[in-house]
Amino acid sequence: MKKVRKAVIPVAGLGTRFLPATKAMPKEMLTIVDRPVVQYAVDEALEAGIEHIVFVTGRNKHIIEDYFDIQPELLDTLSRSGKTEQLSTLDRMQPRPGTISFTRQQAPHGLGHAVWCARDVIGDEPFALLLPDMVSFGERGCLAGAMDLYERTGGNVVAVEQCDPLDTGRYGIVGKGPAIGKGFSITSMVEKPEPSAAPSNFYINGRYVLQPEIFGLLDNQERGAGGEIQLTDAMLRLSGTQDFFASPFDGRMYDCGSKDGFIQANVAFALARDDIRDLVLEPIEAIVARQARQSEAA
Repeated sequence: MKKVRKAVIPVAGLGTRFLPATKAMPKEMLTIVDRPVVQYAVDEALEAGIEHIVFVTGRNKHIIEDYFDIQPELLDTLSRSGKTEQLSTLDRMQPRPGTISFTRQQAPHGLGHAVWCARDVIGDEPFALLLPDMVSFGERGCLAGAMDLYERTGGNVVAVEQCDPLDTGRYGIVGKGPAIGKGFSITSMVEKPEPSAAPSNFYINGRYVLQPEIFGLLDNQERGAGGEIQLTDAMLRLSGTQDFFASPFDGRMYDCGSKDGFIQANVAFALARDDIRDLVLEPIEAIVARQARQSEAA
């Protein structure tokens, strides 16, 4: 079993669900409290033991590369101003030289195509995949649990959560097989099944550990839903020759590619921080109470 050293983070999406904000700013740079969405994915990967991160970018995403670079003018200004706390924060977040790579997805051909674009940087190694729109909230990052299961099972691992059984048509759903540690083997994968046809209510939540053979399948994968190259289609083909396992996440993933998920994530992360909680809790409670009174009056 090879160690998982590298992670792919696709950041080439257009962010159309967040227009007009994403007309000039990548959706991955929208902030949850005081950090961009993409930083949470990087922190989660590093927590799980990832050593090298590969960003798959697109046009107009150069700001992401600049964000992970050193800014001497800013550091000098902070140093002269004696702002040691901010300097320390930036230093902790600064990637070590040679531990991040950027490759370009020239056209929006789907998630599967974005993953395929990282093939030469990943090479013949298993790798993690983190969809940055999905932000992990919990005592421990979602990927860390998936990596724990991988070290026990090998093969391929996807992180899952449970949805309302009536909502299976919104997600990629997996079939539940025998338990293995805190996870279970996957018996099937179905994209957005009707509740009556769903094999379970466990849905794939945007964290994966995949074997490199997925690249060969993506290389000749036919276009699927939306005319795009779908990762799930290639995973289904790979499941014919390799095992897949599910790692249930004991936390919450917020879909920050949607307005409601993004707002919920900001509230959750703000309330979880000692330096901000007391500043925002009372105003939030007041807003909710006022809205409740207005609803009752209506």
